[in-house]
Amino acid sequence: MKDGYTNEDLLLVWLAACAELDERAKNEIAQVCARGVSAKQLEKICGALIQTGTNRVYKDDCAAIRQEAEGYLLRLSGAGGFAVTLAGTDYPESLRAIPDPPLALFCAGKRELLNGRKFCIVGSRMLPAWAQAAGKKISSELSERFAVVTGIAEGGDRAAIDGAVASGKLICVLPCGLDVDYPASHASLKREIAKRGLLVSEVPLGVRAQKFSFHARNRILAGLSEGVLVLAAGERSGALITADRALAYGREVFALPHNAGAAQGAGCNELIKQGAYLCTDAGDIFAAFGMERAQRPAVQLTPQEETLLAELRLAGEAHAAVLAGRAGIPVWEAQAVLASLELKGLAVRAGGNQYAALKA
Repeated sequence: MKDGYTNEDLLLVWLAACAELDERAKNEIAQVCARGVSAKQLEKICGALIQTGTNRVYKDDCAAIRQEAEGYLLRLSGAGGFAVTLAGTDYPESLRAIPDPPLALFCAGKRELLNGRKFCIVGSRMLPAWAQAAGKKISSELSERFAVVTGIAEGGDRAAIDGAVASGKLICVLPCGLDVDYPASHASLKREIAKRGLLVSEVPLGVRAQKFSFHARNRILAGLSEGVLVLAAGERSGALITADRALAYGREVFALPHNAGAAQGAGCNELIKQGAYLCTDAGDIFAAFGMERAQRPAVQLTPQEETLLAELRLAGEAHAAVLAGRAGIPVWEAQAVLASLELKGLAVRAGGNQYAALKA
């Protein structure tokens, strides 16, 4: 087979793309394949499926299966993608080790990101502005040591994407086929990620996202990664499913702390109460993994910036007018200084004229 695909790869691609095969059956096959499987064993599995449930007619079972898989891979290549299967040496070992690994991953972008160090960042779609800024900053710094793994929605996913996309060390896991734009508003963003980083999906081409797809996708997010950071989560947020999966797989879980009573942070605060690492910046994650933080040039501040930042850190969050009063300067001047602190990554607008401090 051209492009380096083996007979085992072809059979696994066929199984992964087989619409008649439900997730439970795929998981059962994956558990066998993760321990190592030959083309002969896979031929028996495929042959049994053809006879019992696929409603397809083949003159020569496995020859026809290979031909169909080759056709699928041509379509995948035409869409700018490639496949990695459980039989391949470039299948991520961390994902292979979970109880229900995907039979195949359909990808577009930098193949080498699959087997480097990876860390996952997730969060609810309704992310507070300060958590969005904190997530972007953490993602940017983490991308110096890890490929950042996330989804492709708004909120937590977008914070992770915005922080890591410039470095190219970004993996976005989709709940749909690679050729499906979901959400539609992120079509151009998806193309940019495929150029700079890596798109990954276990879902065949042409298949749209369904409710169960997100739960299945979350296990890949956790399985690929050494740890998971939750930026924001309500009590029933899907981000908590990723955290639960991570715990089940023996991964480290981190959470951004939120104010008591904040509905958008209830899930994060509960994770911390249950033993997750409290994380306010990338240094907390590096420390948990025994890694030294890369030295960055100190941010230069004007006297007014130092004064306002000190007041903001004391308050945690405050209105521009309150900060102006404490610093003894006009409100318009305080707003200009706060805008400068935002550009330097030290403050963030938390809604209206409310501001919150970020760690340097």
